[in-house]
Amino acid sequence: MSKVTLRVLASIFLFFSILFMPLWLSLVLAFASMAYFSFFLEAVFLFFLSDLLYGAPESYLFNIVFVSLSLMLICFIILELLKKKLRFHSK
Repeated sequence: MSKVTLRVLASIFLFFSILFMPLWLSLVLAFASMAYFSFFLEAVFLFFLSDLLYGAPESYLFNIVFVSLSLMLICFIILELLKKKLRFHSK
């Protein structure tokens, strides 16, 4: 199976996990996909969709609605910076 096909399947599976599965499972799948694929920005966009569908203001986070988007964006940036330092990750 080619890497492009695997990436599309991972995006579709992450989309359905965001819609129908618990948040913690979607976070694990997104983190694993971002670690495996290079520049997996689909996770950030899908969690933006998740916040648009299910987001509610969190009072303990200063009424921020886009909590999962913020978390995914931070994870994405950190993982992309770390991947450049890892030896086994190919471009």
